[in-house]
Amino acid sequence: MTAPAAGAWEGARGAFTDAARWFARTAALVGGRWGAPGLGEWDVRALVGHTSRSLLTVEAYLQRPAAAVDVDSAAGYFRATREVAAGPGVAQRGREAGAALGEDPAAAVAATAERVLALVGSRGGTETLTTIAGGMRLVDYLPTRTFELTVHTADLCAALGVPAQAPATAARQALDLVVELAVADGRAAHLLLAATGRGLPPGGLSVL
Repeated sequence: MTAPAAGAWEGARGAFTDAARWFARTAALVGGRWGAPGLGEWDVRALVGHTSRSLLTVEAYLQRPAAAVDVDSAAGYFRATREVAAGPGVAQRGREAGAALGEDPAAAVAATAERVLALVGSRGGTETLTTIAGGMRLVDYLPTRTFELTVHTADLCAALGVPAQAPATAARQALDLVVELAVADGRAAHLLLAATGRGLPPGGLSVL
């Protein structure tokens, strides 16, 4: 398997590490508000549960090596999974993941984050894993998890009323992915207008 480009693995791993630890720190701020509104139909527990899946899928997928690479980029992953991501099962899986966090969800998140970070730290990025989009290299899949961790930790900050101060490494990687998807879909102008205070297009704007 060809090694990742120089610095690619270190960048992917570093951004993922920073995003995971930001998520764990924010989950520790919940206190007794696990039943408070989180995002959409989710309460805070379900939102945290859904976000924790961005850690757990890395662990699970590494146990299922892929025979071939079917998707070679993070952007390709999101394009391939749009239908699944919009499906009704996502909300239920979030609630189930929240329930699985047990009596001390914040401690469960912290333990999961450190366990998965240790696992990722022992890998070189070339490992193949079987995702819902097909076979991918770890170096290409990990930025999708950084994106999810960063976006949903920002959602959690909003639910808790605390400042959303995303780590620069994670934010930059997530924003790079947003730009790549917007350009590929012909929505770059809409994104530029929204980002410079000129409002959203009719129907809103999402690159997912």
